[in-house]
Amino acid sequence: MHATPSDNTPNTDKIWSGRFAVPIAESVKRYTSSVFFDLRLAEFDIQGSRAHAAMLGRVGLITVDDLNSIENGLNQILEEIQTGKFEWKLDDEDVHLNIERRLTLLIGDAGKRLHTARSRNDQVATDIRLFLRSAVDSIVAQLGKLQLALLDLAEQHTDTILPGFTHLQVAQPVSLAHHLMAYVEMFERDRERLKDSRKRINRLPLGAAALAGTGYPIDREWVAKELGFDGVCLNSLDAVSDRDFAIEFCAAASLIMTHISRLSEEIILWMSPRFGFLQVGDAFCTGSSIMPQKRNPDVPELARGKTGRVHGHLMGLLTLMKSQPLAYNKDNQEDKEPLFDTVDTLGDTLEIFAEMLRDVQVNKDAMRDAAKQGFATATDLADYLVRKGLPFRDAHEAVARAVKAAEDARCDLSDLSLPALQAFSNLIRDDVYAVLTLEGSLSSRTSLGGTAPVRVKEAIQAARIRLS
Repeated sequence: MHATPSDNTPNTDKIWSGRFAVPIAESVKRYTSSVFFDLRLAEFDIQGSRAHAAMLGRVGLITVDDLNSIENGLNQILEEIQTGKFEWKLDDEDVHLNIERRLTLLIGDAGKRLHTARSRNDQVATDIRLFLRSAVDSIVAQLGKLQLALLDLAEQHTDTILPGFTHLQVAQPVSLAHHLMAYVEMFERDRERLKDSRKRINRLPLGAAALAGTGYPIDREWVAKELGFDGVCLNSLDAVSDRDFAIEFCAAASLIMTHISRLSEEIILWMSPRFGFLQVGDAFCTGSSIMPQKRNPDVPELARGKTGRVHGHLMGLLTLMKSQPLAYNKDNQEDKEPLFDTVDTLGDTLEIFAEMLRDVQVNKDAMRDAAKQGFATATDLADYLVRKGLPFRDAHEAVARAVKAAEDARCDLSDLSLPALQAFSNLIRDDVYAVLTLEGSLSSRTSLGGTAPVRVKEAIQAARIRLS
């Protein structure tokens, strides 16, 4: 049987065209292409290629002339990308092939030698790690700015009395600063988690090649140092297929957004006229198309909604990886869009929250009035009786009965007369009224981590030192 002309016509639209008899279908090109979202990896791809080329030159796998040509070509491509002149082509499928194709067009055979001793599998794994390492550094810095905004607001309100809630019921008085410092602590844990995750992100896959390593005499450790990695991935199969680092980042991001969402919920509630505790600046609110009086907290509401979006990306990545055999599979192309969107959503949210918290007006009177409701100093009365020698459980019972009496009389505990209070315990004296004030309650909570203004000021100072 003689070969037909089509049998001998190369399929030139792909670098692996020699293996196939017919061109790839247009629908498959569109379905499998990632170039129009992974192009954001371009600068990291060039960064990795420079280090790889330099290593190839060091070990003698390419000539000095080829190395110089590659470096000059990559510099030109980077400039084209940064100035918007680079033409991204669907036919070249992804960021890596687009850059390689352009490099070969610019410098000829030297461009074809760049891919010696590497695969797109270890190349893309390296690019993602470079991208994510940079993103983590940026987000850690943004978290610090958000914490500073909270600290600045807290510093103004160490003596501002706010009802502390459990079950959304008035529990005990706290300072507004103490409440804000709870979020500073949450975001500090978030910073610690990201810094810790960076250790596992910062391992170099390059040199693992497709899955089995390479027979070329490469120097992976040199490339790792050149790119600022802490070390190399030690198993070639794992190096190209691992996406734990991306999942771990998305888990940390999900926790950050959960903390943002909790803060958002409180801002939304506190802006409601039923609370009236604070207002955020007009620049962070919107109005209504029909109700002229409305002032809607759109920023915290959107952040609360975007939290679900980030949580969804984490679930998507976990599901993506759950059934993959070793090593690299095309499934992993689906890791980029959720990862990129998580980075973008988180970064945008942290930036706008840091700005918003610097434009907050606090209604101290509304907070204080709310703290007077719900018998917020009842625990202080129980502690008073304990200090007089009554066992805590007996003190708890006595105060519960006093609260019931005050409730029936529609007054606060501090409004009950001394004889009325003494009906619940003969240990009560006229010094009791000092502990029934909101200020007395606040200042008495001097245990480490407590809400007493003296402790809160110490916590603010310690947090500033951590962030410096």
